[in-house]
Amino acid sequence: MTEQTKISREASKRNSLFERADAVFGLDNLGPVTVPKDLPAGKKPAPRPTDEPRVQSEPQPQVIAPAPRVPEAFEPAPVEVAETAPQPKPKRAVMLCGPRMEIDRDLLDDAGLIVPEDPVTGLLEEFRIVKRELLADARASGDDAARRILVCSPHPGEGKTYCATNLAIALAAERDIEVVLIDADVINPSVTRRLGVEAGEGLMDALVDKTLKPETLVSPTDIEGLFIMPAGTSTARDAEHLTSARTAQVLDRLTEGAPNRFIIFDTPPALAASPAAELAAYVGQALLVVRADQTGRAALDDARQLLSACPDIKLLLNAAQFSPSGRRFGDYGEREQ
Repeated sequence: MTEQTKISREASKRNSLFERADAVFGLDNLGPVTVPKDLPAGKKPAPRPTDEPRVQSEPQPQVIAPAPRVPEAFEPAPVEVAETAPQPKPKRAVMLCGPRMEIDRDLLDDAGLIVPEDPVTGLLEEFRIVKRELLADARASGDDAARRILVCSPHPGEGKTYCATNLAIALAAERDIEVVLIDADVINPSVTRRLGVEAGEGLMDALVDKTLKPETLVSPTDIEGLFIMPAGTSTARDAEHLTSARTAQVLDRLTEGAPNRFIIFDTPPALAASPAAELAAYVGQALLVVRADQTGRAALDDARQLLSACPDIKLLLNAAQFSPSGRRFGDYGEREQ
């Protein structure tokens, strides 16, 4: 081994890796690049970054461009909010506040009418069937006129007052129902006489005097649910008063706002006087009483024609002595004993 090699090994032991790299690459010559002097005017070299912290500028507000306008053809129509009209309050029924009357039960029994406190009879059962038909049609119709029922007959003596009174008593037995029996036979009033009550001011007085409140002329009775309105004072112009606008006002006053109130009119015979035909325009149902052994077909057709202003005319056969089916109401309990 020569001396030269020995010196190299000793030298390599003294020099570090960095020292040898510096000897090869000349790291001592590193430094900033010299800026050329022949740069074009107006251009400056970018500054050399330093370790000093940079000052950040304040953020500028961001400008948002408005959205493009939609053509009118595609613009949604403005929504219009309809104002809800206030609903009218339902009218309250007027209170029937005439003087109280007491029905004479003995007169009811003597006349063969229904006595409310008596046991169930065949007569009551028959009128229960009649009232069910009238109630069903009135409720199906739903208007005030359907709760106004006219009862008449073609001729006198066929039982129209008898049937009107029994029907009123039978209807009053229904729960939550009020029945106003109006004696509209101003020529020959007989309702008050049959019931044994006093006849005072009534229907005709309310039609003539517009200052009278009709509800003050309708009297409650000691039969629960039954009210009576007498015929009132008769004049030579009764027919004209019945066809006046005042009649509609009086009847509306008695029935408006009272869906459970029924009015029954006992009118003169249709072929004997005009009130039945005139009142037919104000009712929704008419009960034409025909006597089995008396009323003829021609009289029946004529009376039905006079009542044609009423949209619903029913026939009630009175004084029938024979039933083809053998129906006999009222003796069921006696047969079973």
